[in-house]
Amino acid sequence: MRKLLAVVVAAIVLFAAPGSLLAGSSDSEHDAARYARRGKWIEVVIAEQRLTAWENGRAVMSTPVSTGTRRTPTPRGTFRIYSKYAKQRMRGPDYDLPNVPYVMYFRQGGYALHGAYWHTNFGRPMSHGCVNLPIRAAAWLYRWAPRGTVVLIR
Repeated sequence: MRKLLAVVVAAIVLFAAPGSLLAGSSDSEHDAARYARRGKWIEVVIAEQRLTAWENGRAVMSTPVSTGTRRTPTPRGTFRIYSKYAKQRMRGPDYDLPNVPYVMYFRQGGYALHGAYWHTNFGRPMSHGCVNLPIRAAAWLYRWAPRGTVVLIR
C-alpha cells in the first residue's frame, strides 16, 4: 500500500509541474503537489472510473463511480465544491430525478458529485456529466468534504 501511495503522490507531483496538465487548470492558485501534502481533496480518475478522497497525503476513502459518457463527458480540471444539498431534484434533457442524495456542485452548468439510486453500474461511464457515486460513499463524502474542497478530475 505504501508503494502504491508513493507512486500516486509522485504522479500527482509530476502532473503539477510547470507546463503539465494542471499548469493551466481552472484553479491556478493551488496545485496537486500541495494537496498531496496536506488538507482534504478529492480525485476522480475517469479512465479508472474511481474517486479517491485524500487527507494530509493519505487516501481515506476510495470508491468506483460512473462519470459522463462520450456524448455527455465529465469536465476535466481542478475545481472546488461551491454548494451542497442533502437532496435535490435534478433535471436535464433526458432525465428528471427527484431526491438525488448528497449533491455537491463543483462546476457551473450543473456538474456535481452525488449519490445515484437509479443504477448500480459503478465503474462504467453512464452519467450526463456528473460523477455518480454509490449512496453510502456519497453520504460519507458529503459529510467529510466542506464547501471549498478541491476536486481534481483527470
